[in-house]
Amino acid sequence: MLSDNKMLSKLHWTGSYFADYGLHSDNVGLRTMRFGDSVTKRRVVKKLPKLQFVPVQGYINLFPFLLNILEHDSKELGIILNNLKNTSNLWSNFGLCSVGKSDSYYLKYNTEHDAPYWRGPIWININYLAIRSLYYYSNIPGPYRDISRTLYSELRSNVITNMYTEYMRTGYIWEQYNCDTGKGQSVHPFTGWSSLVTLIMGELY
Repeated sequence: MLSDNKMLSKLHWTGSYFADYGLHSDNVGLRTMRFGDSVTKRRVVKKLPKLQFVPVQGYINLFPFLLNILEHDSKELGIILNNLKNTSNLWSNFGLCSVGKSDSYYLKYNTEHDAPYWRGPIWININYLAIRSLYYYSNIPGPYRDISRTLYSELRSNVITNMYTEYMRTGYIWEQYNCDTGKGQSVHPFTGWSSLVTLIMGELY
């Protein structure tokens, strides 16, 4: 059903991006609490959730584009492509960040010990999908062929160059890469889905 562009836009298009719709509150925080002799931090909701589009800017907004669901001449695709290189959002010199740099969730902890795993770092599996999708749309005649081709070339170069630089610096392929510095972080060596860079280099999509 969600391959139906009209239905997809009716349910999830906000006017400028695709979003989840459901109960959501972004007025949350971590509060220090004492239980006997122990002190811990607990997540608290300061304002009750309400039904709305979830306003988080990140990979989650891109899936209709990432999975090539959008028609090649749709206005939604054009808006996504024109916004993709916004450096205050997902675009960086090292790849697409998982959450936009100007978003309130960027690099925010979920709990005291739950680091921002998918809230900022660059993941190669999603960048692979984005590069593959740009390649797909760049090969279809239409209004967004040229911008897709330009973005494809730049994003592909950014990911390959950064991963190569980090490999030469550290000797490792990493699970994720820092959105601000490009440095590899978390699990290493990680030749799971980060090894998709070899398909990106070979333009095998």
